[in-house]
Amino acid sequence: MRSIRLCAFFCCLFLIFQSVVLSAGPSGYHVTKKTVLGGEGGWDYLTVDSQARRIYLSRSGHVMVVDADSYAVVGDIPNLKGVHGIAIASDLGKGFTSNGRDGTVTIFDLKTLKVLGTAAAGKNPDAIIYDPASKRVFAFNGGSKDATAIDAATGAVAGTIPLGGAPEFAVADEKGHVFVNIEDKSEIVQFDSNKLTVADHWSIAPGEEPSGLAIDRKHRRLFSVCGNKLMVVVNADTGKVVTTLPIGAGTDAAGFDPETGYAFSSNGEGTLTVIHEDAPEKFVLVENVPTQARARTMALDTKTHNVITVSADFGAAPAPTTEQPRPRPPMVPGTFTLITVSR
Repeated sequence: MRSIRLCAFFCCLFLIFQSVVLSAGPSGYHVTKKTVLGGEGGWDYLTVDSQARRIYLSRSGHVMVVDADSYAVVGDIPNLKGVHGIAIASDLGKGFTSNGRDGTVTIFDLKTLKVLGTAAAGKNPDAIIYDPASKRVFAFNGGSKDATAIDAATGAVAGTIPLGGAPEFAVADEKGHVFVNIEDKSEIVQFDSNKLTVADHWSIAPGEEPSGLAIDRKHRRLFSVCGNKLMVVVNADTGKVVTTLPIGAGTDAAGFDPETGYAFSSNGEGTLTVIHEDAPEKFVLVENVPTQARARTMALDTKTHNVITVSADFGAAPAPTTEQPRPRPPMVPGTFTLITVSR
């Protein structure tokens, strides 16, 4: 009888293992966990501090801070007006948020989450990054179409860089160059992070309405994800378009894992596009991994190689009115969920 029970147990384990394997596609990536966090507010960017094991989630009026291993909520940064992005300066022990509604950047302590001060940005700061080469934080202002440079150590504004269009996400090569997507011009602007001068405007045609941007610093490649369902791979030295690859609809973020060579696009249709860099000139679409509708922003945990995205449940949209011809459906309270996509 005992041998029959053991046989049944191992058969059950095999079937479970087989179902897990079958649910994973060619890349091995698949949704491994959904953690309901709840809380108030919508969401925008999320940032993983892989070293300190924290995930920062922007929630309209505050930033939710989550342990990157247990997914327990460990803190909150309140009283932020229209927060969009979070940048981490680990070497200085500081974090920074871009607050779109009041045109400011909030500076906070990474250990205590206590607010240390604020800095003035431009109109509607959205994306924000830290550049260790210049030790400056750059807030990208969608309303004034420029970037505000802030000394990360002192919080003083170092200058403003006109970009000639509406900026979306940006990346730094950590050698003194910053690259930013220009959504309404379908181009990437490169500027000097020390001199605060624009060096190049690069067309990324046939890509349109670029949003998320990632970088392979070793091979000098940029990955710009666009509203017309294309990832455009660009040479970060020459600005030449290396290739384009299809992605899912409704993208808003990109990522690149230097250890595995995978590039990612998180898509609002409910997929994660996975692309592999076989060589600096050769990129292959691997698959579109099912996630959840509206999971269009993401961050990569470089320690675990997990892709982290978020979504929620929504009700039916209200009837259109003159004031709101295209009303958005309401988010179901308490359903904000962190989604882990792992290999």
